[in-house]
Amino acid sequence: MIELMIDALLGVVYIVVAGIIVTVGWRLQWALRHFTNKNIMTPATVIEDKPSVSIVIPARNEDHAMTDCLQSALQTTYPKVEFIVMDDASADKTSSLIKAFAHDGVRFIEGHQLPAEWLGKNYALHRLVGEASGTYVLFMDVDTRLSPESVERMVAYAEQEQANMVSIMPRREDGLRLGTIFSPLRYFWEIIFHTPAKPAVASSAWLVRKSIFMDSFDGFKGMKDVVQPESKVAALFASQQTYRFLISTPSVGITYTKKWSSQVETSIRLLYPLLGARVAHSLIALLDLLIVLSPVLILATGFVVGWNVHHIVAGVLWLGFVVIYGTYTRRVWKKGWLLGAILWNFSVIQELILIVKSTIQYKRNKITWKGRHIPLPSELRR
Repeated sequence: MIELMIDALLGVVYIVVAGIIVTVGWRLQWALRHFTNKNIMTPATVIEDKPSVSIVIPARNEDHAMTDCLQSALQTTYPKVEFIVMDDASADKTSSLIKAFAHDGVRFIEGHQLPAEWLGKNYALHRLVGEASGTYVLFMDVDTRLSPESVERMVAYAEQEQANMVSIMPRREDGLRLGTIFSPLRYFWEIIFHTPAKPAVASSAWLVRKSIFMDSFDGFKGMKDVVQPESKVAALFASQQTYRFLISTPSVGITYTKKWSSQVETSIRLLYPLLGARVAHSLIALLDLLIVLSPVLILATGFVVGWNVHHIVAGVLWLGFVVIYGTYTRRVWKKGWLLGAILWNFSVIQELILIVKSTIQYKRNKITWKGRHIPLPSELRR
C-alpha cells in the first residue's frame, strides 16, 4: 500500500514537472524568436537626421571596472554622442579614474549628499538625465561593455521601430569564469516570465528618448526608492507599444563582465521586491524551485535504494531542464555554455538560497548596496 501511494505521488510529481518543462521550453523558444533581431540592423548612416545620444553612467566604488568601461564606450563610431559619468561619493579611486578621461570628452559630475527617500543609484540617474542633452539617453552600468557599433545599432533599431525605450540584455563573452558559470538566473526569469504588463528589462544598457521620458516621468522623481526603476519605465512604454527588448548578439555587441559576488548582491537586492515583497510569494517561489529540483533529488535516491524505473523517468526530466537551460546559455554565452547547462541544478539551488536571503534580509531591514542601506520600496510596504 505504501509503495502504491509513493508511486502515485511520484506520478503526480512527474506530470507537474513535465508540464513545467513544456511551458518553460515553449516560453524560452518564444522569447528567443521575439527578442532577437533576425535582420541586419539598419546602419546609422542611413538615418537622415542622426539623433544625438548621451551615454550616462552612475558610478560608486567602481575602480575595478571604471577604466575598461570608459575605454569601451569611447570606441563608439557614432558621431553625435556625449559621455557623462557621475561619481556617487566613492571611497576608492573611481573619481580620479573618471577625471583621467576628461581629455577624451568625458564629463565628470560630482555626487551630492543623498536626499532623503532616494536610493543612491536612482538619484544618480536623476541627476544624469538632467545633465544629458541628447535626443536619446543611454543608461549604462559600469560592468557593461560596448562595441564600436553598439550605439549606432541601438539608435537605428529605436528609430526603425519608433520605440521610446530599447533595453538590451547583454551577452557574456568572458569564458569559464565563476561569474559566468554560476550566474544567478535573473535574466533567465526575465525572459521566461515576460508579459506585456511586466515586460522583460535589462538594467545594464537601456536607451530612452529623453523628451518622451521626461514628459512621462519627470526624471526619476516618482521612482525615488524603486529598486528597479527601468521596469516601471518599460511597463509604461510597453502599454503604449513603444518598448522593445533585445537579447544582445555579436552584431549588437553589448556584453557585461559582472563578478559573481556582485551578481549575488544584486539578486538579493532585487528578488524579494520583485516577488511583491510578500513572504507567501517567496514561499511559493521556493516550492516551485523545489519541484524543479525534484528530478535530481529522485535520482540521488538511486544511490541509496537502488535504481528502478522512477530514476529513468527522473533522468529524462532532468535532461529536459538541461536542454532548456543549455538552449538559453548557448544563446547568451560565448563560451562555457555546456558546463553551465550541466550545472543547472546548482543554479537552482543558488536561486533558492538567494530568495531566502533576500526575504530574510528585507524583513530584518538589513539590505545594503555599495555601503548604503536599502529600504523596502514605499509602494510595497504594508
